[in-house]
Amino acid sequence: MKNNLVLIGFMGTGKTSLGKMLANKLGCAFVDLDQKIEADNGMSIPDIFKTYGEPHFRQLERNAVEDVAQRRGIVIATGGGTVKDPHNVELLKAGGIMICLTTSVDELLNRTAVQGERPVLDGRHQDHGDRRAAIEKLLDERKQFYDQADYKIDTTDWSPLKLVDDIIKIMRSREA
Repeated sequence: MKNNLVLIGFMGTGKTSLGKMLANKLGCAFVDLDQKIEADNGMSIPDIFKTYGEPHFRQLERNAVEDVAQRRGIVIATGGGTVKDPHNVELLKAGGIMICLTTSVDELLNRTAVQGERPVLDGRHQDHGDRRAAIEKLLDERKQFYDQADYKIDTTDWSPLKLVDDIIKIMRSREA
């Protein structure tokens, strides 16, 4: 694999799960940006948000993108908001193929149901605790960023092995 395979999309679309499977099948390294940020800073992302705020987290995220974008032949799972920064998108696209994973709102509600693990979603006070409204609003805000992907794949009807095969076919057709 010459290029990186970059998975973007909303939280709960399967970026980490599919990313691990893809890396395993391709025999390459896998980097989850959120896990890298946590390891590099010795704090969980919810704690980073709580202690330093979202702008500080976004700078840490940008630093992590700059670091991993220099590598080649890896699978990268981004955080849901990574692509809000044009610099991140430019770096990630320069080194690889960007695939946006999508999922229905109902499925996102199921996959992100645990409170305290999704600081951007959990902190949406203006939605008065209406998680569906918060998800729909964030999806609408981020649509333009997710639309920058080279390809989109719907993970609602989760069939991991088929999705892995489909993504590998896309990647190989681009590298041919």
